[in-house]
Amino acid sequence: MSHPDPENLRVLLVDDHPVVRQGLRMFLATDPGLQVVGEAENGQEALEKVAELHPDVVLMDLLMPVMDGVCATRQIKARFPEVEVIALTSALDDRLVAEAIHAGVTGYLLKDAHPEELVEAIYAAKRGEVRLHPEAARRLAQEVRTTEMREALTPRETEILRLIGRGLSNKRIAQQLQVSELTVKTHVSHLLSKLGLSSRTQAALFAIREGLIGLE
Repeated sequence: MSHPDPENLRVLLVDDHPVVRQGLRMFLATDPGLQVVGEAENGQEALEKVAELHPDVVLMDLLMPVMDGVCATRQIKARFPEVEVIALTSALDDRLVAEAIHAGVTGYLLKDAHPEELVEAIYAAKRGEVRLHPEAARRLAQEVRTTEMREALTPRETEILRLIGRGLSNKRIAQQLQVSELTVKTHVSHLLSKLGLSSRTQAALFAIREGLIGLE
């Protein structure tokens, strides 16, 4: 499988099961655009490895000893906001899914995901695009709560919200709407503020819940 990205994406694997890490490493090695730069077996070690290795994307198990993946994600995003985190877990627990999203994960995939789906999600995360397991998205759409819309969204903001719900990055939205990426970024900031949401992942879920984009 080939991707247009010119540089290798640096990936950190975080899972408390060595056989899982080994399997992921072996598969990801088949994609020339990805470079596994390290592994960690718990959240605390993951935080240390991120500081040391500066990965682009972290594949994060959620249920681990010492420090779980949710806590680790929260700390990684606080200290290294440019690092994207994808939750890769066997758990589809409503509470865990919601906590992971609030902690800042860009994607939420189950370990039974097709390998090519995982690779695509890694590239998507680097582009700032949301990738969620369909069932996780359905559950999360019920969890997204807004206090009240302080202002109505403009037609352009609604259009951008719909495109966020489809998983598009700011760059791709800008290309589609034929405006600058800075303009899109400004619109995204405004609509998040109006909706009382803290991330584009929550905005994507809001778009799903409000019927702006259907679930596959």
